[in-house]
Amino acid sequence: MSSMRVADRYALDREIGRGGSGAVWLARDEVLGRAVAIKRIGLPPGASTYDVSRAEREARISAQVNHANVVSVFDFVNDGEHTWLVTEYVEGTTLAQLIRDRGRLTPAEAAPMLLQVADALAAAHGMAIVHRDVKPSNILIALDGTAKLSDFGIARAVADASLTQTGLVTGSPAYIAPEVATGAAATTASDVWSFGATIYHALSGHPPYEATSGENAVLGVLYRVAHEPPPRLRGGGWLAPLLEATMDHDPDNRLTMDDVAAYLHAGPQGTADSAPAGPGTQVLPLVAAAPDPPDAPTDDNPTSTAVAAAASSSTSTRTHPWKLWLAIGGAAAVLVLAAIGAMLLLGGGDDDPQDDAAGLPNTTTDASSDNEAATEPGDETTDSSPSADDLESFASSYVSTAADDPDAGFALLTPDYQARSPEYAEFWGSVSNPEILEVSADPDDLTVTYTYKYDFPGSGNLTERVTLFLVQDGDQLLIDNAVSG
Repeated sequence: MSSMRVADRYALDREIGRGGSGAVWLARDEVLGRAVAIKRIGLPPGASTYDVSRAEREARISAQVNHANVVSVFDFVNDGEHTWLVTEYVEGTTLAQLIRDRGRLTPAEAAPMLLQVADALAAAHGMAIVHRDVKPSNILIALDGTAKLSDFGIARAVADASLTQTGLVTGSPAYIAPEVATGAAATTASDVWSFGATIYHALSGHPPYEATSGENAVLGVLYRVAHEPPPRLRGGGWLAPLLEATMDHDPDNRLTMDDVAAYLHAGPQGTADSAPAGPGTQVLPLVAAAPDPPDAPTDDNPTSTAVAAAASSSTSTRTHPWKLWLAIGGAAAVLVLAAIGAMLLLGGGDDDPQDDAAGLPNTTTDASSDNEAATEPGDETTDSSPSADDLESFASSYVSTAADDPDAGFALLTPDYQARSPEYAEFWGSVSNPEILEVSADPDDLTVTYTYKYDFPGSGNLTERVTLFLVQDGDQLLIDNAVSG
């Protein structure tokens, strides 16, 4: 491997990391004579030049964030066989590995690293760039203690909808914000939640949501993120109010990253006057879940008061009412299925335990049983559910329709999925000669999976496996989500 060269410039030394988005090597830039990290970009099955262009645009956005606490992007090259991202090499470890080696951190140990990451995120948000995968394994800790936020590989500019692949959700399950877990687009507020989840991991020694064994483990994490009250910590010290103010189910109630950075810059002494009462730096007892929604937030809430006081130097003029729990509603039980698509774009398989969990789950959930339970005993319904043959025929017809007439294919998507598919026409308008190779359906879950091949400009003949998540609208079937892979 040491003799391998990329783009006649980068000599690979050894592999130093591996994640769901690709392997990472230590390499030497033979032009500038410096060590670099170089990552081979992993593309999903059936990848095309469209996917490579998307990765290149994302790399350009990442390179815009020029900050001392962000891993610098140096180059983006294609050697004819693979696509590579060249970045700054940081000798050290990750926050995730540090926690595994040393156990949970005290607020005093965690705060300096968190502050640097908060400054980096605040800078990115100031440029309207969302990271979308903030987690301990994406925080590098250099030998001198400098923290650097890495892997802006799925970052996007807020105004650039073209960087979001059709209908797919990005992020890592244990750190993903509730609104993203239920299919909404990632925002700066969802980065704030992920930062709060990282605080939790640092102070507790484990992720805020951990997958259990079994094929539905990942889906179970996403469901709990969407439905359960955020986890809380005893003994979080002066960081406990910050944890609560970042991990709020309502995105509008979360602090901005400027507020978060201001709080951390103030430090424990800067928040002492308004800190919650308790012995020493211990916060008031907090529970992991609340059985009932709390009363409306009040000005004398000690948590929000402490955070607001510490962040008063921020330029933000938002107010942050505090709620421990905001009910999402029964619809989330269905919408959370959209988050299965996250597994296609995750940095999974890296050094976070939940990223190694069980791979993609099957599509069986408790949503259907919940709906059945909600039916009154006296209700009578007509069984007009489509059969497996109906679903398979729909999939075959849909593929040919979308390729022949993208507008007609687009009309077979639900309004919500249409809103999440800005590049639908661009993709299907380029597909030709589609042929279904195999197809199977599950009427109970209203899902159909097919493998098809098609011609795509610049890429030749491609083969792809797709699962459609369907809903029934009267006598018509509509596509509410799609997962490739």
